Amino acid sequence: MLQEESDLSLIIAQIVQKLKGSNLYAQLERQAWASLQRPEIKLESLKEDIKEFFKISGWEKKLQNAVYSELSVFPLPSHPAAPPEHLKEPLVYMRKAQGSWEKRILKSLNSMCTELSIPLARKRPVGEQKELLNKWNEMGTDEPDLSLFRPVYAPKDFLEVLINLRNPNYENGDSLSFRTHLGLIQVPLKVKDIPELKEFFVELGLTTGQLGIDDSTQVPPELFENEHVRIGQKVLAEQDSAAAQQYVRQGSPTALRAELWALILNISSQPEDILYYEQLKTNVIQHDLLVDSLIYKDVKLTASNDDYYFVFEDYLYQVLLCFSRDTSVLGHFAYSSASPPKSYIRGKLGLEEYAVFYPPNGVIPFHGFSMYVAPLCFLYHEPSKLYQIFREMYVRFFFRLHSISSHPSGIVSLCLLFETLLQTYLPQLFYHLREIGAQPLRISFKWMVRAFSGYLATDQLLLLWDRILGYNTLEILAVLAAAVFAFRAVNLMEVTSLAAAEAVLADLSTLKVMPLLQIFLFATVT
Repeated sequence: MLQEESDLSLIIAQIVQKLKGSNLYAQLERQAWASLQRPEIKLESLKEDIKEFFKISGWEKKLQNAVYSELSVFPLPSHPAAPPEHLKEPLVYMRKAQGSWEKRILKSLNSMCTELSIPLARKRPVGEQKELLNKWNEMGTDEPDLSLFRPVYAPKDFLEVLINLRNPNYENGDSLSFRTHLGLIQVPLKVKDIPELKEFFVELGLTTGQLGIDDSTQVPPELFENEHVRIGQKVLAEQDSAAAQQYVRQGSPTALRAELWALILNISSQPEDILYYEQLKTNVIQHDLLVDSLIYKDVKLTASNDDYYFVFEDYLYQVLLCFSRDTSVLGHFAYSSASPPKSYIRGKLGLEEYAVFYPPNGVIPFHGFSMYVAPLCFLYHEPSKLYQIFREMYVRFFFRLHSISSHPSGIVSLCLLFETLLQTYLPQLFYHLREIGAQPLRISFKWMVRAFSGYLATDQLLLLWDRILGYNTLEILAVLAAAVFAFRAVNLMEVTSLAAAEAVLADLSTLKVMPLLQIFLFATVT
């Protein structure tokens, strides 16, 4: 009990400290001073009167949303004596693996730098700055020669690293249950089984109304949808982040989705947020980074060739170029197993006082990175709002998909959950694919690492991301990947090679996400 109270006190203290540096704190302070002029504020009951004023004026709700937002990304409390790196990742071998992977990425980036004789960063000449500013809203028409640039890494490279992960404590005499896992991921992490998933995703049950289900037998779809929209409007009127998060577990109506996601992520687009975005834009105009070419290349290779997303090419450049300059993103490394890469001023290698993070946000884009932004372009058409939503989605969720950690939403746990679900509940299919050299994870990994962006139809993808936000976890990605294999099981049992299995699962654009998830979770024999 005392430990719980101590943990709670620590969390409260850290959240208070974080909020003290925020714009909201300054606004609350100004409002408190201004309220002293009001006749209903009495000196003898000052504290209670100001609290009541905050409640009536809506500032209490804004404070609650800010605290809830912090709690959503706050790392689990650790032992007081635990070293700081335990907040990033408690398992030593995971930290070492992530460190080795980062060195490989940097080596790839530096070798490209050397081969092409291109600096990591340079100041643009004035003429080039003016040219970029003039075409800021039509960068997609620009065709720079990117033939010599290559993505620093692709998902399949990352998968090979995860396959080779081992816990040194299990090298000799590993447990029987662990030895029986026949998938590619060979690390002992606790993942949920179907009964636990049913309990966790209880709102996805067959008797609960869902947006994305066309043939619910309990309530006519149009009746449920009308009532669900009415409740959604009420949630938005209340401006309550926690209520919005609970609400989108049953799906978000298309007309309300943009506002609901912004409420859950506590994004309100204040004038200072727009100004901050403009400052990032100025940084892009003034300085050219090597990662800019990687961003251009990635957009050209992925979103520009996608039937759904090619129209948003300009938005993608704007958002991703600004993202690479945003030093506020560095804050997420406090609870990420990754560490931001450092670069040194020429001739000062190894001297910490001459070190800078590179890129400024600490995130090196990889093949497919732009697909984290593309679906959001359907919801947000104002660049600064689109940018804020993406940044918050990244520091809450997406960073976990390309870093090595033991977190339940980390990519290692998702891979293990996917393989465990298939091996446990579809053993014949799992063993068949394994025997023909078509390990299921080699097919599904690219779906999960991109959060299915670019694979599902956009309306279905947004319904899936509703649930990611609603449950504040990425575990649903692994469940959906397993559900896709279950849905195509009959065809997959006929294949005799990896190429044939990939062909069966090549097109997911016709799949309906919610029926797949419901059938797999709630109609699977356990």
